[in-house]
Amino acid sequence: MKILQLLVFLFISGKSFSQSSDFILVQKHNQTIASFYKGNDISFTTTSGATIDAQITEIRHDSIFLAQYIIQQIPSNAGANIIDTVGSYPYQFNYNEIKTINFPGTRHFDFSASGASLFGGGLLLVVASGVVYLADKKDFSPLLLIAGAALGITGYFLSKKSSDGITIGKKYKLVYIDVSSEKNQQ
Repeated sequence: MKILQLLVFLFISGKSFSQSSDFILVQKHNQTIASFYKGNDISFTTTSGATIDAQITEIRHDSIFLAQYIIQQIPSNAGANIIDTVGSYPYQFNYNEIKTINFPGTRHFDFSASGASLFGGGLLLVVASGVVYLADKKDFSPLLLIAGAALGITGYFLSKKSSDGITIGKKYKLVYIDVSSEKNQQ
């Protein structure tokens, strides 16, 4: 009886520790900085421009299967509001369709918002210098005009910089790791 229990325990423990699906690594210069597998939350932008924030339900055959949940506050029978999941959307993407990955919990400096502020301030200084030049040429300051133009140009280029996450390309790459034991014979 004890041997039968031991065999059943070994069989169950072997199944419970096995890898359930493939996974994807984010590497920087061939050094792994993050891994994504079944059950992880992931936030990314696709090559078509769609932003997805969902939970990975499975990874297989070079594809990521996702579930994005709709969570809302709804009234209960007792008259109080509760937070509940009211629906979900399933998604499927090839891992090569991921353009940018956003890591949860990390906050980055928002270059585009700061750039827009600098651009607006520089534009305001240039317009104000132009008005002063037209109204009273002796109070006109060419140095203020140059400073406003420099701020506007700097702001324009900063607003074009994306700080949403890491962009897959030269420095970062995604590596698909196929560990599933079931291989399709074709």
